[in-house]
Amino acid sequence: MKTRLTQYFVRGLLTFLPAALTVYALYLLVVWTESLAIRLIRPFIGDFYLPGLGIVIVAALIFGLGVLVSQPAFARLLSWVELPFTNLPVIKSIYSSLKNFADYFAPQDKDKPQQQQVVLLRAPGQDASIVGLVTRQSFNGLPGALGELDQVAVYLPMGYMIGGYTLFVPRTWVTPIDMSVEEAMRSSLIAWMSSNRESE
Repeated sequence: MKTRLTQYFVRGLLTFLPAALTVYALYLLVVWTESLAIRLIRPFIGDFYLPGLGIVIVAALIFGLGVLVSQPAFARLLSWVELPFTNLPVIKSIYSSLKNFADYFAPQDKDKPQQQQVVLLRAPGQDASIVGLVTRQSFNGLPGALGELDQVAVYLPMGYMIGGYTLFVPRTWVTPIDMSVEEAMRSSLIAWMSSNRESE
């Protein structure tokens, strides 16, 4: 009986925590955007303010920035703005890593070759396999022997996102999987544990 009560409590807690943390994160985001909007527009409109206006303003600013960076002229201007972030030693490493990571998940043009791909990696003669993400389809343009590789780069994320490995392997070792990058990363985050509870 005590074991059963403990199981009910743990299941209830595991059901409650993800929803509660998600709602709390959204609450913090809303509070931050609202306070930011109030500080920005209060000099223009005084005490008049509509709840939710902060979210609308931030969403509009992000949308406007997306439109601007899609224009070639603004993209060149953005490269000048990025100079401090791409030249200072420590900041350069942090900024470049985060930007490359964000660019990997950015929407791809249909006319360009697809770089994002979830694959099943299996070496010849081996029964074991692992799911990875193709991060580079071609090594053209890289210096030295790297530029001569006729392979693909496959990133193998570790469970709970504590790191990962990147392997350069022959194309014949990988088999594409009909799965989005987001879904694969989410599954890797929980070490591919099933979210469906088995009935006892």
